Amino acid sequence: MPKITDSVTTADGSCPVSLFTPDGPGPWPGVVMFPDAGGVRDTFDQMAAKLAGYGYAVLLPDVYYRSGDWAPFDMATVFSDEQERKRLFSMIGGITADKITTDAGAFFDFLAARPEVSGERFGACGYCMGGRTSLVVAGRLPERVAAAASFHGGGLVTDAADSPHLLADRMRATIYVGGARNDASFTAEHAEQLDKALTAAGVAHTIEWYAAGHGFAVPDNPPYDPAAAERHWQAMTEVFGSALTG
Repeated sequence: MPKITDSVTTADGSCPVSLFTPDGPGPWPGVVMFPDAGGVRDTFDQMAAKLAGYGYAVLLPDVYYRSGDWAPFDMATVFSDEQERKRLFSMIGGITADKITTDAGAFFDFLAARPEVSGERFGACGYCMGGRTSLVVAGRLPERVAAAASFHGGGLVTDAADSPHLLADRMRATIYVGGARNDASFTAEHAEQLDKALTAAGVAHTIEWYAAGHGFAVPDNPPYDPAAAERHWQAMTEVFGSALTG
């Protein structure tokens, strides 16, 4: 798939991005892919290119751009290496809901200005912390998001004031949530609360469970599960195919 590297000016600086498109003249519906806690790396380039192959212009942003020229994480060892774990959680802690929102607005503006991209509303998808991000964006920028998909996303329902489920009454997007097996960051109780909030708000949504562990959709995560990953591609492209129009 064709890949364009660029940068997006945000309220806090310049965010490196890559835009992946299908072969051909386009234009195509735009999607922002938010990575997991490991950030942008080769695996996510491959995933963004794969999604582009289904007929989308996919923007992959470096969500850790505020950390400067950061070294990539080894997802096989990051959680067992104390120093790397501390570095990872420090970077995660630097991303707030307010920063997510201002960044996403800039990403959508970038997509809207690209000749490869059609439409004025976009898709958002994410993994792990990026799954939470996709729902935050759907709730905080409802006029920009037509569909949002979260895969093994954590923190979708919390006691905090910025919990994504509390944004349900603002959402206008179609919402898809794919939960992982035995995931303490998104339990059956969380799913029930999220479902109730979305239903009460009249939001079109689907919440499903995958027979795989947290990280099932991302190839360099130790719990990666090929069958669950293939199912997630089918589910996401179905949601985007019905909700995103040129």
